Amino acid sequence: MIYETIMTSVDVEGVAHVTPFGVKYEGEYIIVSPFKPCKTLDNIMQTQSAVMNLTDDVRVFAGALTKQQPWTLIPVEEGVAGYRLQDCIRYVVLRLKEVREDELRPQLVMEQVSAHQVGEFHGFNRAQAAVIELAVLASRLHMLPPSKIQNEMTYLQIAIDKTAGERELAAWGWLTDKIHDYYQSN
Repeated sequence: MIYETIMTSVDVEGVAHVTPFGVKYEGEYIIVSPFKPCKTLDNIMQTQSAVMNLTDDVRVFAGALTKQQPWTLIPVEEGVAGYRLQDCIRYVVLRLKEVREDELRPQLVMEQVSAHQVGEFHGFNRAQAAVIELAVLASRLHMLPPSKIQNEMTYLQIAIDKTAGERELAAWGWLTDKIHDYYQSN
């Protein structure tokens, strides 16, 4: 099972990178499998750490892919270089334990340094799930046929129309603009 999170990492200069990231749990470890090349992969390999953020604000998922920034970062205090989302439900400070090499998508085995509950989770509505799914599709425009993207968007629009609030509508708009701009320029 893959869980959709927001991963924050820093480079050797301390510059933060925020990106949506699907992770797997393997016992007590969290498995991060970035495609090569990838800023998150570079950062984790350089600093040996990252922070996994759990949030129900889907604008963060969309904003990270569309160069919007609806978040504030604050430093973590666990002795590792890193930042967390200020407004998250939970965050987990991670340290690299092992690298399982792969030509396309290595597996980074991360151990939990600490975990912190910051807010309450009230559940996802259908529009939030639709935005997260569209964010995944938007991150793979170069890999998927346009017809698949369009078909999925048409279906996901139903959930947006029925259950979206202000945050979901903003995130949906950013992502649909990104997709439209991608196909206009390609």
